[in-house]
Amino acid sequence: MPHLRALVRPVSRSLAACELSFREREGIDLERAAVQHRAYAAALEAAGLAVQWLPALPEQPDAVFVEDPIVVLDEVAVVGRPGAASREGEVESVVAAVAPFRPLLRLPGEARLEGGDVMRVGRTIYVGRSARTNAAAHAALVEMLRPYDYAVVPGAMTGCLHLKTGVTYVGRTGEAEEGCFLANPEWIDAAALSGAPVVPVPATEPWAANTLTAGEHVFLPAGFPRTLDLLTARGHRVETIDVSELQKAEGSVTCLSVIIA
Repeated sequence: MPHLRALVRPVSRSLAACELSFREREGIDLERAAVQHRAYAAALEAAGLAVQWLPALPEQPDAVFVEDPIVVLDEVAVVGRPGAASREGEVESVVAAVAPFRPLLRLPGEARLEGGDVMRVGRTIYVGRSARTNAAAHAALVEMLRPYDYAVVPGAMTGCLHLKTGVTYVGRTGEAEEGCFLANPEWIDAAALSGAPVVPVPATEPWAANTLTAGEHVFLPAGFPRTLDLLTARGHRVETIDVSELQKAEGSVTCLSVIIA
């Protein structure tokens, strides 16, 4: 496995004031959220990743969701422009942490892009059209990534915050013979996905599609037993992580880290 680094940030004391789009606001147990987040970081470390903690941003409610301000590829990193104005203060500290590892590309001013809307599979970059990521960002990525031979594919979606809320690519892990897209077909257009089979999540577990493949591990949020059975039946090596308090803030396992190979 290539050496992997995971950037994470502590849970903000203001998490309860997070942005919400598709979930009803619930009370968040801040202490429990912090415990769950530390367990998440420990699980990444146990899987062989070098965990690097970013500075706390206590007045930025969504700052624990470090994936959104940047998209890291093999050759470069694309600095995002949050679709939610309240998140603009998160960006530069993530950029400072990534800068030693990748050249940085910056989007034009009219573009809005959050990392949760970007899913890379090989040389294909799927970009969700959401309330947080616009057509200008898609057009900019097409041009910016052309020299690196990436195909940038728009992803239609509805009913969820980010593309990766509704679909993630589960890499080839464990005894699995191939990777797959784990998808909620009610939220994303599965017809746009190519190169691997699409595995629908059970209708009773609509939030289960967000998984994180890191090295030889697939991390799945706890609480989705039927989805766990689907993935293990395919031969994947799956580890469940309880992120239930962070899910109340519309977060899950991909958005809590930036993975750098």
